[in-house]
Amino acid sequence: MTRPPNLFIVGAPKCGTTALTRYLEAHPEVYVADRKDLHHFGADLPFVGRTREPWPAYLARFAAAGDRPVIAESSVWYLSSAAAPLEMRAASPGCRAVALLRHPTDAMYALWAQLRLNGLGDEDIDDFEAALAAEPARAAGASLPPGTPLPTALLYRRNVRFAAQLARYVEVFGEASVYVLIQEEMNRDTAGALAGLFGWLGIDPAAPVPTAPVNTAKEVRSEGLRRLLRQIPGGWKERLPAPLRAQLRRWIRRANARHAPRAPLPPALRARLDAELAGEVAAVEALLGRPIPAWSAELRAAREADRGAAGRRGS
Repeated sequence: MTRPPNLFIVGAPKCGTTALTRYLEAHPEVYVADRKDLHHFGADLPFVGRTREPWPAYLARFAAAGDRPVIAESSVWYLSSAAAPLEMRAASPGCRAVALLRHPTDAMYALWAQLRLNGLGDEDIDDFEAALAAEPARAAGASLPPGTPLPTALLYRRNVRFAAQLARYVEVFGEASVYVLIQEEMNRDTAGALAGLFGWLGIDPAAPVPTAPVNTAKEVRSEGLRRLLRQIPGGWKERLPAPLRAQLRRWIRRANARHAPRAPLPPALRARLDAELAGEVAAVEALLGRPIPAWSAELRAAREADRGAAGRRGS
């Protein structure tokens, strides 16, 4: 009999979920769904043009788990959903959740950069500060890119309300069934972070898991090419079968991207956002019951300087 997942990686976006998913896939006692970001749960997530996979089809994704003690599914928008934790517990009583967090300012900026990389249909404002200023209009349903798959992804401040999002999972799952990783800490000591998580899961903490960097920062090669493709009439695109369209879209996205350190935020904008989000940082620390030194201004400034130096060396 196929068992449902008993572990959910619930986000947040651009906080290390892809890397953690790959690390878990490499552990011999863990089975991970054959695809990331299924988003079977979370009826309140306003995806456009997307229907929930039927339960039998979703469950079939875990048929090959065998007797592995941990069966996992990873979807980055679960953390922002109020409905998802309730739905998960109803479908899989006793399940647990892992959340990954990043300093809210950095998480917002990385999400905007990723949506820009995805294409103009995901984010069509090419200035981060302007995208933040557009949030009130977008929350009211205006100024949205045509065809955007998840309008709430563009509400950057709302997506980094980590304390409230985590609190929902703690309330539904219980504190002992929610594990939180900080992306900056996992980057600094990946092996140690994984050993702690594996111990919490009750699996071998010393299992040999490759910890090479995953999903490193990228930038668009050509804005002109992306805008040109955006101007192709929809009727021409619709002539292609949907699977071929999706495959072509992924190929173009990869071809028009290159690995590069993300440009630093302007210091004045970073300072303003850090001040605005200081209460959120304090609320997360209070919920975790510990400070997060990696989120201090000094350490983040040092990392930013290192990224800037790496960018100059590679230019």
